[in-house]
Amino acid sequence: LNDSRWKGLFDGIDIDWEYPNACGLSCDTSGPNAFGNLMKALRAKFGDKLVTAAITADASPGGKLEATDYRTAAQYVDWYLPMTYDYFGAWDTKGPTAPHSPLSSYQGIPKEGFNTQATIAKLKSMGVPSSKLLYGLGFYGRGWSGVTQSAPGGTATGPAPGTYEQGIEDYKVLKARCPATGKVGGTAYAHCGNQWWSYDTPETIGAKGDWAAQQGLAGAFFWELSGDTSDGELIKAIR
Repeated sequence: LNDSRWKGLFDGIDIDWEYPNACGLSCDTSGPNAFGNLMKALRAKFGDKLVTAAITADASPGGKLEATDYRTAAQYVDWYLPMTYDYFGAWDTKGPTAPHSPLSSYQGIPKEGFNTQATIAKLKSMGVPSSKLLYGLGFYGRGWSGVTQSAPGGTATGPAPGTYEQGIEDYKVLKARCPATGKVGGTAYAHCGNQWWSYDTPETIGAKGDWAAQQGLAGAFFWELSGDTSDGELIKAIR
């Protein structure tokens, strides 16, 4: 960060550890204090520069948020970025269809604690101040093929086709190809042909922002910019 060749380019460091003392692509067994030890060491090294961390959004009973001492580690970070998206997706190839980034729970949601409000509430209950919390937005949708039911909760035969990989597609593509047909849990979904997708729109982002302001959150973050339209309608909605 202090190399003169890129002076002013970087303002800090962000850690995306998926997941401390829990399982992601592999399983970590470093214990509940390892994440806090890492954040403490980063703060000591980086001083007054930004130290942030993308963290799990799994607020289910016994879930990933309970595996690590996020409260103690919070004193060393400027913000946590709980990844409040990818709650559901076509890795469950036969469904049930469900929005990948719900703001709130709804009747029939496949798993308890898999929504933004539950994630933020759990972090607050653990002692993490709201002023150190951002909430995450996906500039993409997740979808299934072989779906006949328009409402969420339908069965599927597999992931829907995508530009980069199956089951995921940019908002800018989906807006035109599969426009939203309904809303559930504070986000949008779309049923077109035999495909079912969920994604946020400027309208649902606005409502999420209103909720975040009421919660006293520090702001929002998103993944990732190229999924937006050329005129930036999603990032403008956040602003």
